[in-house]
Amino acid sequence: MSTTNTPHARGTAGTHGTAKRRAAVLGSPIGHSLSPVLHRTAYTHLGLADWSYDQFEVDEQALPGFLADLDDSWAGFSLTMPLKRAVIPLLDEVSPAAASVEAVNTVVRTEDGRLHGDNTDIPGLLAALRERGVTGVESAAVLGAGATASSALAALAHLCHGPVTAYVRSAARADEMRGWGERLGIEVRTEPWERAARALVEPLVIATTPAGTTDPLVVDVPARPGTLFDVLYEPWPTPLAAAWAAHGGAVLGGLDLLVHQAVLQVERMTGCAPAPVEAMRKAGEAALHER
Repeated sequence: MSTTNTPHARGTAGTHGTAKRRAAVLGSPIGHSLSPVLHRTAYTHLGLADWSYDQFEVDEQALPGFLADLDDSWAGFSLTMPLKRAVIPLLDEVSPAAASVEAVNTVVRTEDGRLHGDNTDIPGLLAALRERGVTGVESAAVLGAGATASSALAALAHLCHGPVTAYVRSAARADEMRGWGERLGIEVRTEPWERAARALVEPLVIATTPAGTTDPLVVDVPARPGTLFDVLYEPWPTPLAAAWAAHGGAVLGGLDLLVHQAVLQVERMTGCAPAPVEAMRKAGEAALHER
C-alpha cells in the first residue's frame, strides 16, 4: 500500500459515461443508507444515464472476497461502518487524508484496476461547517472516539485555534484520541464520558456517538449554546439537537455531512464536477421525510 493523491475513476471525465459503470455503498447494516438516493440524484443531474449506484450488505469478513470479484465496470465504493478501517490493508493506495486518521470512506477503482482509498468525511465536515459560517473557533469538544471522531479531529485541525476536548468511555480510547491529536497537530485533551455535560458550553460540539447516547445530556444544554454538529441523520432531530435548537443554538446534522462528503465522492468516482449539492440535499431530505 502506498500513499498518493486522489485519482478519478477510469474513462469518465468529460464523457458522461460511454459504458455501463457501477458504484455502491458497502457496510453492515446497510439498509438505512441514504447514499443510493444522493448518488443516483447526482447521476441524473450530471447526465450519467449509464451509471448505477447500489448498496450491499458487506461485513469485515466478506469484504476481501467482494473486492476480489470486481470487474472493469466498477468505478468505486462508499464505505460505512464497520469497513472504514478494515478496508485499508486491502487497498493499493491510500490518500494522505485517509492515512492521517486511518479511516477510508471512499474507494476509487482506477483505470489499471488499482484500488485507491480516500476520506471525504474530513473535507465534508469542513464544507458543512463553513456553509453555516463556522470558519474558526477558539476551542471545541468531540463526543465519542470512533472513526468519525478521528475525522472530526482532522477537520478541527483546520479551524480550531485552541484545544479540543474529547469525551470518551475508556482510558484506551483517551490514549487513542490524544494520539490522533499528536499526529494531526492539534492539542487534544480527554475527559471521561461521565463529564460529557461540560462539553456543551464549548463554541463548537461535534457528537459522533450512536443514537441514544447523548439523550441524557438534553437537560444540560446551556441557555445560550454555540454550534452543535450531530453526525446522526436518523432519527432526526436527535433529542440533543432538538433541545439545542430550542435554546437558539445552531445545529448541523448527519445529512449535512452525508451530502457534502457524497458530493466529493461523486466527483472523484465520475470525474464530473461540480456535483449538484442542492439537488442531492433535497433528495436526501425527501427520503428521510418518507421514512
